[in-house]
Amino acid sequence: MNRQPEIQVGILAEKVITFELDGHYDSREEMNGLRFRAELSGEEIVIISDSGQQMKGKEFIFQASSVEDSFLLEGVTIGIDFHWEQKENQRFRGDLKLIVEGGKVRAINLVLLEEYLRSVISSEMSATSSSDLLKAHAVISRSWLLAQINKSEQLKSGSVSNQSIQETEGEMIRWYDREDHRHFDVCSDDHCQRYQGITKIVNEKASRSVDDTFGEFLILGDEICDARFSKCCGGMSENFENVWQPVAHSYLSKVFDSEYSEATGIDLRREGEAEEWIRSSPDAFCNTNDKQILSQVLPDFDQATTDFYRWRMSYTQEQLSSLLLKKTGIDFGQVIRLEPVERGHSSRLIKLRIVGVKRTMIIGKELEIRRALSESHLYSSAFVVDYHDVQGGIPQQIELSGAGWGHGVGLCQIGAAVMGEKGYDYQSILKHYFKGAELKKIY
Repeated sequence: MNRQPEIQVGILAEKVITFELDGHYDSREEMNGLRFRAELSGEEIVIISDSGQQMKGKEFIFQASSVEDSFLLEGVTIGIDFHWEQKENQRFRGDLKLIVEGGKVRAINLVLLEEYLRSVISSEMSATSSSDLLKAHAVISRSWLLAQINKSEQLKSGSVSNQSIQETEGEMIRWYDREDHRHFDVCSDDHCQRYQGITKIVNEKASRSVDDTFGEFLILGDEICDARFSKCCGGMSENFENVWQPVAHSYLSKVFDSEYSEATGIDLRREGEAEEWIRSSPDAFCNTNDKQILSQVLPDFDQATTDFYRWRMSYTQEQLSSLLLKKTGIDFGQVIRLEPVERGHSSRLIKLRIVGVKRTMIIGKELEIRRALSESHLYSSAFVVDYHDVQGGIPQQIELSGAGWGHGVGLCQIGAAVMGEKGYDYQSILKHYFKGAELKKIY
C-alpha cells in the first residue's frame, strides 16, 4: 500500500436527515451555508433546500472542493444503548454520501484515514493523556480500521463466513462484530470507534500522535492485526475468540495487566479461582483511582464512575425477571439462579445459564450476557452471584460482584494510561498488550 485509503464512516440513519453544507461542495458557491432536508419518497431520496432547490435520486455524494469544506448533520445519536445516550449536532470534513438503507436515509462521511484518526483519538482520549498513550492508541485504531475493511472485503467476496448466532432450544449464543455494517466501513459510535468529525476540538497532542505514527500498523506475519481495546480489563485481558467470532488470534490472548509477565498458576476459567479473583483486588496497572490518570481515558460523564475495577450490581426479584423478559424476549418467570457455564481467561462469562421457574436457557457470548442483565450494558461479564432473602427457593435479592469494564480484549485503556505515566513508551505499551505483534510502516 503506497498511500492512505479513503474510508466510509456511517454517521446516522433516520427517516429524515437535516444537514448544512459549508464551503464549495461540488464546486458550487450557491450551496454554501444552505440547510437541506433529506427524506424518502418510495425507493428514492428527496432533498429539499431552504431556498427551494429539489433533488431526487437513489444516492447522492456531495464532494468537498477543499480540506476546509465541512458539513453539519443535525441530531446525531451518540452513546447508542449506553447510559449516556444523547443527540447532538456534529460537523465533519470530507464528502457527504446519502443512501437508502432499511427504509431510512443513511448519511456516510467519506474521509481520509489519517484525518479520521485525528478525530477518533481526540474523541476517545483526553488532551491530558501522555504522548505515548496517544501514539499507542493511534496505532491500534489505525490497525483495527484497516483490518475491518479487509474483513468486509472478504465477507463481500464470500471467502469468510459471517454466521454470528448459534441457537438451539436450550441455548442461544450470539456475538457481535461485522454484521451491522454492510454499506460502509465503520460506524461513528462506540460500537466501532467514537468519531465526531471536527465537532470537538482536534487537540494538538492527538494530532501530533497521528503524525508521529503516520502509516504505522500492528502486523503479525503478512496480516494487519485486528487490534482491540476496552476501558478496563480488570487485571487480566480476554481472548478474542471468547468474545467475538470463534477464531483465535495469538496477539489477542490473555495478558496479566502487570509489569510481571505472568500470573503464575492462575486459571480464571476455573470457577473457584475466578470467584477468588473477582472478590479480591489484585495489583494491576488498571487497578487505580488516580483521577488525573482516569481523566485521560474517561469522558466527563464517566469520571463519576470509580468502581470499574471491582463493582457491584443489585436487583430485586421483580427487577431481574422483568429486565430479562424485556431484554431477551424470554419469560423466565421468577429467577432461581444465574449459573456460570463457561468462563474465559479473564474470568468473563462466555456462557451463562439462567434458571427460572418457567424456563431455563443458556445465553452468551460476553456482550449478550451484559445486555441481558442491564438496561444499557453491564460493566462486564466477569461476575459472581450472591442470593439474599431466599423464600421457597426463590431469592428476593440478587447481587452481582464483578471485575472490569468492557470486553477486556486487547489494550486496556486505563492500564495503558498508567503505563504511560510510569514512563513506558508506546512501543512497550503495544508489546505488553499485543503479544508477538510487530510495528510496521506500510504507507
